[in-house]
Amino acid sequence: MLPTKAYAAPAASVPLAPFDFERRDVGAHDVLIDIQFCGVCHSDLHQVRDEWGAGVFPMVPGHEIVGRVTQVGAAVQNFKVGDVAGVGCMVDSCRTCPSCLDGLEQYCETTGMVGTYGGREKQTGRPTYGGYSSQIVVDEKYTLKVSDQLDPARVAPLLCAGITTYSPLRQWQVGPGHRVGVMGLGGLGHMAVKLAAAMGAEVTVLSTSPGKEADARALGAHKFIVTKDEAQLKSVGTYFDFILNTVSAPLDMGLYVNLLRRDGTMILLGVPPEAPQLHAFALIGKRRRIAGSLIGGIAETQEMLDFCAEHNIMSDIELIDIKDINEAYERMLKGDVKYRFVIDLATLDNQS
Repeated sequence: MLPTKAYAAPAASVPLAPFDFERRDVGAHDVLIDIQFCGVCHSDLHQVRDEWGAGVFPMVPGHEIVGRVTQVGAAVQNFKVGDVAGVGCMVDSCRTCPSCLDGLEQYCETTGMVGTYGGREKQTGRPTYGGYSSQIVVDEKYTLKVSDQLDPARVAPLLCAGITTYSPLRQWQVGPGHRVGVMGLGGLGHMAVKLAAAMGAEVTVLSTSPGKEADARALGAHKFIVTKDEAQLKSVGTYFDFILNTVSAPLDMGLYVNLLRRDGTMILLGVPPEAPQLHAFALIGKRRRIAGSLIGGIAETQEMLDFCAEHNIMSDIELIDIKDINEAYERMLKGDVKYRFVIDLATLDNQS
């Protein structure tokens, strides 16, 4: 077993604190990664507070992981010591159901995907612990190659925020000639803007905050609409082919659905605390659709990382010490981050 240092939530809604545990030994198909950086996702906060239920505690969050490979198993073929590697939201799945065979492991139909944290290892039944830690052991099939030409700290959020927005853009084949609206300019939204623009779409940010316009345009948005401004909102009525809805707060769904053209699609990425209400005529009247999307499979995540390397796309981040994670959570709740916190795991050595 491999002694590992981390930060963990001892129980639901209890602040994170230093935590020592043991990783499994490196198996024949495993890689051992010395974690350098880990992004802080809003879902980390949901889970450490057990807002989605079924939390496994103590919980070591973190599923936006980048580091260096320090050991490989005897049967590993795609990684070697010294490689830059990443780990996203899952570390295993059944591997045999139709979704897994289609490379859509996030929709595993038999056991469900095994989360990078808050799940159970198939091999041992022990809890999975995430990236707020010094190292991680992962099967090479669930490990990603990361270009060493990119800043690894800024790459980390691509493992969740990046793939969460890339996957629907690829699924609906977004490209030149499409008009894409992005609701919300946070961790997900800022990646949606960068990726959709790089794919050649016309991108409009839909925001309640006028002060975000300069940032939106700097990120690559072609237009900016203040949704509280009735005249601005009217100017994009029945305008968009696609709207990526990254908002996790309560909202008037009908207001935004009516911005879609005939056959337009709103793709839900955020999870509001309560189910939004929508009159059926908002869809029926123009054959509109509402769809959802969950991260991406391993092959698609690798495709996303390669696309980002080709186009020099990375997340905009604020690098923090591990000791500041609880404060970062509070700031995240207030939207006080541009646009993703990333933990420098070198600072874990200073904790007791």
